[in-house]
Amino acid sequence: MPDSPAPAAPALLVVNGLFLPMAAGLPDPYVGWMTVGDDGRITAMGAGSPEAGLLAATPGDRVLDAGGSFVAPGFVSAHSHLHTSGSRGLGMDQSLYGWIEAMTVNTRIAEAEDLYWCTLHGALDFLNNGITTAFDFTAGRLRFRRESEGVAAYVGPLRAPEIAHEQFRAKIDAGIRFVNSIPLDDAEGDEDEVLGRLADVLAYSDRYRAHPGFLASAISGAVQWAPTPTTAAVEAAAMERFGLINQAHFLETPWEIELQRSKFAWYRDAGALGPKMLFGHFVQADHTHITEAAAHGCGAVWQPTSNGRLASGVADVPRWLEAGMRVGVGLDDQACTDVSDPFQNLRMGIYLQRAITKRPDAMAVAQMLELHTRESARVLGVDAHVGSLEVGKFADFLVVDPTRPDTGPMWDPYGTYVLACSLRNLKQVWVGGQLVSDDGVIVSQDMDHVSREMHERLRRIDAQRREQL
Repeated sequence: MPDSPAPAAPALLVVNGLFLPMAAGLPDPYVGWMTVGDDGRITAMGAGSPEAGLLAATPGDRVLDAGGSFVAPGFVSAHSHLHTSGSRGLGMDQSLYGWIEAMTVNTRIAEAEDLYWCTLHGALDFLNNGITTAFDFTAGRLRFRRESEGVAAYVGPLRAPEIAHEQFRAKIDAGIRFVNSIPLDDAEGDEDEVLGRLADVLAYSDRYRAHPGFLASAISGAVQWAPTPTTAAVEAAAMERFGLINQAHFLETPWEIELQRSKFAWYRDAGALGPKMLFGHFVQADHTHITEAAAHGCGAVWQPTSNGRLASGVADVPRWLEAGMRVGVGLDDQACTDVSDPFQNLRMGIYLQRAITKRPDAMAVAQMLELHTRESARVLGVDAHVGSLEVGKFADFLVVDPTRPDTGPMWDPYGTYVLACSLRNLKQVWVGGQLVSDDGVIVSQDMDHVSREMHERLRRIDAQRREQL
């Protein structure tokens, strides 16, 4: 009988990892192995050690020995604003609308190339902190204007269309996976003009349709700031014509709550409620809103750290889940989570829910991790590709060492990972089987150059703005 052919060498073989795969049903963590193909997707996984032939066939530079460290899926931020990475420390003691005005003082007058570097910096910052997929609300072409703590609007004139293109290109160059969310800026132009501008951005995005980082396009709902129901109607038309999901900032701030709640009917009347409708924040939603949104199949996205930082309140996530809503978790602006730290976001979510309900079962530890990985991918409709470690999905994973620094004996893997580990334990970040961050340093880009570009550009813009005051 002829000898069996030797196993083909994978692009990457991971061994001796304590796997938290976060697959449906939350399988028990196990020590095992994983192989990655040339396309960056997982080709095989298993407990224990790989067969001897596979190990022998794999060159040493393609073997990653995790040394017993956690191997877990990269975090998914289902609600992010990557271009705000250079705006931290502004509006420190403001609630939402005052903070937005303060935080955008320079980015709202930045040009397209400036926003490229801000977004590139933000995307690499996410990757360095273990966030491998982001729903990114891109900066629009209008300027935010606060009228009061609870009333605001976006106003013209429109900035250059290249602003949208450069933010998209920055994410491609960074190597992060992303859903690109496009503001309609419907305060300028009629419905045909608004949808025409959206079509132009989508046409630009389609050039990158085959790129593995580009997962989907979406629109950024803006009814929260709209003066009339026209905005909801235009968003519904965009969702229908282009088949896009719509994540709307909605019921976020604790000011003018009844005015905000009255706008829920605008989405209902426009026919926007359904599986493609996601409500970002949804903090001030009452039982009626939650029940109706759930009945229509809408999803919701929760930003625990941001909601605390901006004094927005605590979203009733247990009720969302009880009603049957799909729920994701986001880091939100880097300028309002301050440190884009998903481990902090996990703990903040658990602590806030338990504190407000006085119930330790209000948010379980493993459940919180599930929401920030696979469930965030599911609410965005990209869970066929990311969010868990399973054969066929992209090999986007973290290596987290609970012994450096030491977190003590491991009584429960989920407990140690979520409650005791932090960015200081994050040793490596891999995207598609490629190392992008090693011991807190981006290795896929010249991060020093990116930082210099962003700092110089924003300081120049700030100096020019101050001269004109």
